[in-house]
Amino acid sequence: MKKIILLFLLMSSVVFSQDFQGKATYKTHRKTEIKISTDKGAPNADMQKKLHERMKKMFQKTFTLNFSKSASTYKQNKELEPEVKSGGVEVVMFGSGGGTDVLYKNIVDKSYTNKTEISGKRFLIKDKLPEHEWEMTSETKKIGDYTCYKATRSREEKRTSFTMTDGEKEEKKEEVTVAITAWYTPQIPVSNGPGMHWGLPGLILEVQEGKQTIVCSELVLNSKDKIEIEEPTKGKKITQKKFDEIMKEKTQEMMERFKNQRKSKKDGESISIEIQG
Repeated sequence: MKKIILLFLLMSSVVFSQDFQGKATYKTHRKTEIKISTDKGAPNADMQKKLHERMKKMFQKTFTLNFSKSASTYKQNKELEPEVKSGGVEVVMFGSGGGTDVLYKNIVDKSYTNKTEISGKRFLIKDKLPEHEWEMTSETKKIGDYTCYKATRSREEKRTSFTMTDGEKEEKKEEVTVAITAWYTPQIPVSNGPGMHWGLPGLILEVQEGKQTIVCSELVLNSKDKIEIEEPTKGKKITQKKFDEIMKEKTQEMMERFKNQRKSKKDGESISIEIQG
């Protein structure tokens, strides 16, 4: 028995040495509720069904987290973007660089660098990682071969939504509480996870944040091929606060352009879409 315990300890010291690296693939999906007006000119029931299915596909993405004990990069995998256009209705996802975005997290320095693009302009967001106040529980479940423990937290979010009807924009602001549930495994003692999620005594394999779910579908530890984890360096350096201000301004500009386009349409065309979740 002593020999078996000693062997296990030796194996652990190798697996989780300073050179320890891993690669995790995550899949995302989001519950969506799409409300479309039934006014004259709006898509019929069949078109609305197709639009809903295509919207669901827009939120189904895969990401790769390359990680060591101290740092990580998180990037969306390249895949074909579904065309979301049906019955004269077109939905544009704004504010995401998609496959060009790279999120670098340094767990030791508690900092992050996010390379992203807006309207062809590249930004480098450099800031401190948020200190998450996780509430630990003893609840467990298996994800693949790993025993995971449940942790929860919540965050307050100021949310602005827009509804466009006959070219007239209606803006609604509200403060919401977003519930977050994470499942982490101490079997991989890396305080990291997908996106901006981190701060638990083990790798996060699943996250439920509001209506979005992120689940690890593949995990490779200490591959023969060395993983390069490099902090992105190209782009205009700004803080997260400044980037949020730019995003708000660009969103307003986009809504104004859409408003003008709707006004130029023929009379009788009335389309109002509200997307929740």
